[in-house]
Amino acid sequence: MKKKIQLPLQTANLVVGFMVWVLISSLLPFIRADIDIPPEKIAIVTAVPVVLGSVLRIPLGYYANIFGARLIFLTSFVILLFPVFYISKASTLTDLIIGGTFLGIGGAVFSVGVTSLPKYYPKEKHGLINGIYGMGNVGTAVTTFAAPVIATQVGWVTTVQLYLILLIIFALLNFIFGDRHEPKVKTPIIEQIKGVYKNEKLWFFSLFYFITFGSFVAFTVFLPNFLVDFFELGKVDAGIRTAGFIIVATLLRPIGGWLGDKFQPLIILMGVFAGLTIGSIILAFSPSLVLYTVGVMLIAITAGLGNGVIFKLVPFYFNKQAGIVNGIVSMMGGLGGFFPPLLLAVIYSITESYSIGFMAFSQVSLVSLVLVLWLYYMDELTLSKEVFDHTGQGILVTNAKGKIMSVNPAFTDLTGYNESDVLGKNPNMLSSGEHDSAFYEQMWHTIQEKGEWQGQIWNRKKNGDIYLELLTISTVFDDSGDIVRYVGTFSDITDEKV
Repeated sequence: MKKKIQLPLQTANLVVGFMVWVLISSLLPFIRADIDIPPEKIAIVTAVPVVLGSVLRIPLGYYANIFGARLIFLTSFVILLFPVFYISKASTLTDLIIGGTFLGIGGAVFSVGVTSLPKYYPKEKHGLINGIYGMGNVGTAVTTFAAPVIATQVGWVTTVQLYLILLIIFALLNFIFGDRHEPKVKTPIIEQIKGVYKNEKLWFFSLFYFITFGSFVAFTVFLPNFLVDFFELGKVDAGIRTAGFIIVATLLRPIGGWLGDKFQPLIILMGVFAGLTIGSIILAFSPSLVLYTVGVMLIAITAGLGNGVIFKLVPFYFNKQAGIVNGIVSMMGGLGGFFPPLLLAVIYSITESYSIGFMAFSQVSLVSLVLVLWLYYMDELTLSKEVFDHTGQGILVTNAKGKIMSVNPAFTDLTGYNESDVLGKNPNMLSSGEHDSAFYEQMWHTIQEKGEWQGQIWNRKKNGDIYLELLTISTVFDDSGDIVRYVGTFSDITDEKV
């Protein structure tokens, strides 16, 4: 029973964690009425929770494997009681920065669920499961929408204190319903890091999540004040519009994970980064509110899909080190939400325009698209090499002039020649002397006319033994029809000769 309840429980945990994470940014228009915050410091106040919320994702993902999600969620909610209470008593900018920094724990709990939940489901469902869990980031929408509404009735101080009740409730729920018997992985953190840090896919996925989740977080903390200051909208109206952005991105997250389960995830990511590029270009031209909404919603759609797809890729490529990799990748995503608001604020202070910042984001998205294309191409090459290396037939590849370019391990097993023995040489070095020149002339005549020849031929191994092989020679052409190489595949059929 407890295993079945983990997905809804941990998803609800993430909702609460993210609700607390964006508490300051959602209430900042109200807080500024009581606490003097210079305009150039606003970006810092909204961004500081992102820092700890990002960095702590590595240890929380790791310790979720060591101690289980139950204990990590429970401990996190208890610790969060202190900064939430401290913020409710804040009277200075320093108080907000100190309390806001520790609110980051609410964002850090993300890596707990993506590490824990895949243990309960088969690999072909990991994308969907992590996507459903990721919907917990709707907690940012709940706070962004509800906190300003409540604050207009009871004030921002009481609004913040209401979150103490919510944290206590969920600490108790995890104590009662959390899985005490979750499978544990006790590999030391240094060993896990050593096992993954040289893998380029870790850093590719980190960059991709830096862009997709970073854009989600950045717009979540950036939009409320931007809509109020730039378009002069009301505080509640700005909160509702920001909540709409969050809801769209959140609902599309499991769809992204599901698409990653059903199709090649890297192809889905290509569409994601193409959409982010187009959306940010629209925003770069400082359009009307209608066009601005179109650009923002395009980013919400593609970022939501991307967030789901990436956490299909992590357990697929890093099954044994999922905890530490989830932590690193999700940390980079959190940091992706830290830098854009600061960058936009700096650019705006210099140019009084956000266009340059949005255009820079479009270029980073475009670079990511190119990297996904490259990674997809390299995956295809890796697949081809795996087939090449592990097939039972010997394979010999020559250039158009007949010089050997490559052989596979089966070639070495069948002939005794290593690759270094044959590179740059002509395949006639394998000739047994059993066939006359007319045989070879007829063979190459057939290859030139039909592009392929198949037949039996006697050849000689490195140790001098003669053997009979079934040989197929195929011609490979480029797009213009020119010959670029020949591929020979063969198997030893000496024992089958009657």
